[in-house]
Amino acid sequence: MKRVALVPIPVALVLAACATPSPASPDQARTDGNDCAVIAAVAREHYRFNTTDNVPPPLWLDGEGTDWKPACDWARYDLVFPQTYDPDASAPIEEGRPRVQWVSFKPPRYDGQGATIEAGILHGPLAGMGVECRLRSGVAGWTVSECRNTWIA
Repeated sequence: MKRVALVPIPVALVLAACATPSPASPDQARTDGNDCAVIAAVAREHYRFNTTDNVPPPLWLDGEGTDWKPACDWARYDLVFPQTYDPDASAPIEEGRPRVQWVSFKPPRYDGQGATIEAGILHGPLAGMGVECRLRSGVAGWTVSECRNTWIA
């Protein structure tokens, strides 16, 4: 009779492997609020938006033709977006020209290292900047680790 050596595997490791959802699934990200948390982290940490002295311009959730429209509770993240930007609507006219201002966020992309998201801000015609930010998830939630410029107007 042959003996087979069994290697003990900690129960916690087995349970963690079974219970941990993959963040790579966009549907999972939407349902558990990761998209909202990632956007909020960039809004607070990179743009320094808050509810008192640095209120953001209109919010543009730019799904680029997809149905991506996360329903976020911004107050949960100590943020307020008093207006939304609609790229298909005509801009309000100020001093004879359209006033176009927004902060935009594209859908986050998740991987084994965390998430990346493209964002941009336009303060007016020819005054804005785009970034791609890398975020990490930890005990305190999502944290911006770096942002690099992608475009400047």
